[in-house]
Amino acid sequence: MSTITQAMILAAGKGTRLRPLTLETPKPLVEVGGQPLIVWHIKALQAAGITDITINASWLADKLMETLGDGSQYNVKLHWSVEDDEPLETAGGIFKALQTGKLQDAPFILVNSDVWTTYDFSQLQRYTLSADQRAHLLLIDNPEHNSSGDFAVNNGLASEQAIGDADKYTFAGISVMSPRMVDGLVAGQAAALAPLLKQAMMKFQVTAEVIQDNWIDVGTPERLIQVNDYIKTHEIDGHHGA
Repeated sequence: MSTITQAMILAAGKGTRLRPLTLETPKPLVEVGGQPLIVWHIKALQAAGITDITINASWLADKLMETLGDGSQYNVKLHWSVEDDEPLETAGGIFKALQTGKLQDAPFILVNSDVWTTYDFSQLQRYTLSADQRAHLLLIDNPEHNSSGDFAVNNGLASEQAIGDADKYTFAGISVMSPRMVDGLVAGQAAALAPLLKQAMMKFQVTAEVIQDNWIDVGTPERLIQVNDYIKTHEIDGHHGA
């Protein structure tokens, strides 16, 4: 069974909800538990054996690249996919990284840079997508700020609508993705991932699982305080990922 050897961290957004913090600091560099938020992901991926990591950048990209460099300080190799003035959104960013060879034409772990979690990425590193499968999503119990959830899961398959009285869960912003997910996009075209995921769900090409690990979307100043308090209270060590 082949293992996944690469990851992409989505880091091109402007982080408007965290302003004024993000006016001069890229959102992925906002400090969480004494280190930049994105570094938690880099270290957790490295601990799971993923050392080829592509990062897309747009807003304050120079600061992001200057701080993280080539990744050697974290024993990984960082590949930078820089998007010009306006970010290409999630799917557009993935497409550009694939087109320019920053991301290899093989399945990869996809992570939103603005979430924090104690999840062990080695569980996804061993995941194998089937031939016609487009993605495998991690879902979590709905937080207060997304109480109606995003997707349901039935017999391992993800769907936009819940079947019967099944629960809907929140997408954790972590997945295994096939490059085929963005087939058909056009270079330079901004495109969101969610509509493509929903199309693939209609064809039964997306699986999902619900995880119980601690998770937080660090999207607002209040939730930034919340995650810092959690890390301090639980004495979580940031040196080896979460």
